[in-house]
Amino acid sequence: MDKNLSFTFVSLKELKQQLNTIYTMKNILYILIAASSMAACGNGPKDSNTIDASVLETDNNTTKEPKMTFEEMKWDFGTITEGERVEHTFKFVNDGASDLVVSSATASCGCTIPDKPKEPVAPGETGEIRVEFNSTGKSDMVTKDITILANTNPVKTVLQIKVFVEKKDQ
Repeated sequence: MDKNLSFTFVSLKELKQQLNTIYTMKNILYILIAASSMAACGNGPKDSNTIDASVLETDNNTTKEPKMTFEEMKWDFGTITEGERVEHTFKFVNDGASDLVVSSATASCGCTIPDKPKEPVAPGETGEIRVEFNSTGKSDMVTKDITILANTNPVKTVLQIKVFVEKKDQ
C-alpha cells in the first residue's frame, strides 16, 4: 500500500464559492440557450392570416395594375343604442387593368368585423367590403379603422366607420 497519498482539504467556504461559480455558469448557459431558442422561434410568421405588405408592392411604372376606387371611404352610422349591431357595405370598382385581389381586411377592434371579397375583382367590375359593428359595451363617440391590403398601389387602404352609442335605459 502506498503511504505517499496526499489529500487536499478544502474549507467549506471555498467549496461553497466553487459550487456558486458552477451554478452561475450553469444559469448563464440556460439563459443563453433560452434566448437563442426565442430568437430562432421569432423569425417565422406570427399568424397564418398576416401578409407582408412589401411582397404585394406593385411596380410604379406599369399601367396594368389594379386600382380600387371606393364610393365613400368613411361611413357615419349616426346614433344607436348600446347593444345594437349595425352594418355598412363599402362598394368599390376596380378601375385598373388587371384583377384586383383583396388579401386582407382587418379592423382596429374586435367589435368591428370586416368581410372582404373571396374572389379576384376583374377590371371594370365592382366589389364590396361589408363591415359589421357591435356596440355592446361601447358608449359615446366611437371611430374604427378598417385596413384593406390588396395588390394595388398603394397596397394599404384605410376605411373608417363612426357611430355615437347611447347608453341603454335600465
